[in-house]
Amino acid sequence: MTAHKPGDPTTLNRLYGRSQGRPLRKAQQGLLETLLPQIAVPSDGPVTAERLFGDARPLHFEIGFGGGEHMAQRADMLPDHGFIGAEPFLNGVAQALVHVGGDNGAHPPLANVRLHHGDALQVLSRVPDGALSLLYLLHPDPWPKARHAKRRMMNDGPLDLIAAKLKPGGEFRFGTDHPVYLRHALIVMRRHSEQFEWLVEGPQSWQQRPGGWPETRYEAKARKLGHEVCYFRYRRR
Repeated sequence: MTAHKPGDPTTLNRLYGRSQGRPLRKAQQGLLETLLPQIAVPSDGPVTAERLFGDARPLHFEIGFGGGEHMAQRADMLPDHGFIGAEPFLNGVAQALVHVGGDNGAHPPLANVRLHHGDALQVLSRVPDGALSLLYLLHPDPWPKARHAKRRMMNDGPLDLIAAKLKPGGEFRFGTDHPVYLRHALIVMRRHSEQFEWLVEGPQSWQQRPGGWPETRYEAKARKLGHEVCYFRYRRR
């Protein structure tokens, strides 16, 4: 176990790579300028349900939401819950805004989502301990080279922080299609068995996507490439 102090992001390295890809479409740029300021997580102070949504609703947190499709579908399923998503990749934030804003008028806008463009751990550290009902880490950057292993989100420091922020009985969901990352993650999770209980009843528990777990675009891409996708659910003890 590392000497990381839960809730202190200064002890954690930057765990992501590039922050922007191809140029944004005009509509995406417009959403960044208009919608994002309305639903952005405050830049300082505590991150609570009362502050973000005006009540004590259950809180969900997604680390690295990619294009936001999973987060948006979960938010649509659970309109009385609050969803916080953090993503350092600008193009992903722009795409998530399309989903949150109602897919350009195809659906009503989602009122129960708040976004942060940047480091998830900086925001997570400002969530009160025991405040989260669910936390999602789906298809994170695998950093497959051994010398980059410390940059993986599935490491002792981030997991200590995740454990601190989940309420007892809260759920941590992790998914990956990368075999190196999978082995690394399982080893790390074994070191945190006092904090997390693996919710497993057999191979089907991690070989088949559980109900209420929308597919991400990264998962869909992995399946097209013939990769095996694994799903893990852990309960905070």
